[in-house]
Amino acid sequence: QAQLDESGGGLVQAGGSLRLSCAASGSIFSIYAMGWYRQAPGNQRELVARITSGNSANYGDSVKGRFTISRDNAENTLYLRMNRLNADDTAVYFCAGSFVHSVHDVPPASAYDLWGQGTQVTVSS
Repeated sequence: QAQLDESGGGLVQAGGSLRLSCAASGSIFSIYAMGWYRQAPGNQRELVARITSGNSANYGDSVKGRFTISRDNAENTLYLRMNRLNADDTAVYFCAGSFVHSVHDVPPASAYDLWGQGTQVTVSS
């Protein structure tokens, strides 16, 4: 049974940085497209960033230029580096995975069927 475990969340001041990690187990990490999503209270879950199994990344408009998604297939780990954090980044961040057949596949949000439990990020202003 595949499993994702996020870590690295916490409380940070506005303008600060955090790095989230997502450790994958129980499956072949390299054949999954991966993504980070977040959900703030009262809001819908939104895409933060996603990365194909071939390492092509794209980002939500609100985090472009500030966040960087990366993956280490040898370590079965997904990362999200977050810089210049602001209060609007406060949310629970979820790691998600979608099995793909091609390194170029960019699955839609509905195709992500493997989810972690989430890690809280709180940015104080």
